[in-house]
Amino acid sequence: MKNSEASYLNGKLLLAMPAIGDQRFHRSVIYVCAHDENGAMGLVINFPAPDLKFSKLLDQLGLSSDIEIDVKALDLPVLNGGPVEASRGFLLHSNDFKQEDTVPVDEDFSVTGTTDALKAVAQGDGPEKALFILGYAGWTPGQLEQEIQQNAWLVVDPDPALIFESKAEEKWERGMDKLGLDPSMLSADIGSA
Repeated sequence: MKNSEASYLNGKLLLAMPAIGDQRFHRSVIYVCAHDENGAMGLVINFPAPDLKFSKLLDQLGLSSDIEIDVKALDLPVLNGGPVEASRGFLLHSNDFKQEDTVPVDEDFSVTGTTDALKAVAQGDGPEKALFILGYAGWTPGQLEQEIQQNAWLVVDPDPALIFESKAEEKWERGMDKLGLDPSMLSADIGSA
């Protein structure tokens, strides 16, 4: 790994600080899928899509008419991943699943964004652990670094339990716990000391 690559946040979690300034990201937890000199892309993993069930999504995509849906797949969470391309779907999953278009992020997590991945999940051939996410968060070159310097985000190492097993409404607090921080003690002021 080059020295410049070591500073990138691929595979890390971003926890929004109380004074993030953008209500769309209030108390958000974002899994960073890609980060380099060209910018960053991440998936919000703690905002459920209201009134949207995975089984309904499969019906809308016409994937359930010729396949038998696995009961486990019906419980797959559908999340709002961010404001960019809100109708584009991503499967954030454990590395036990790989297709041609799967992008490994690190040793534990990969992202696949194809209809074939959804079909595999519905047929019971998908990953052991997964989240289905619509849309993503994106940053232009240097924007994420600037936001971190302005104390808009905290960075924490991810773990499968936090990402896949925690309830959506508990992920932000669990991330803060990993850092040893009490959210009530965080300042709502953005800036540096």
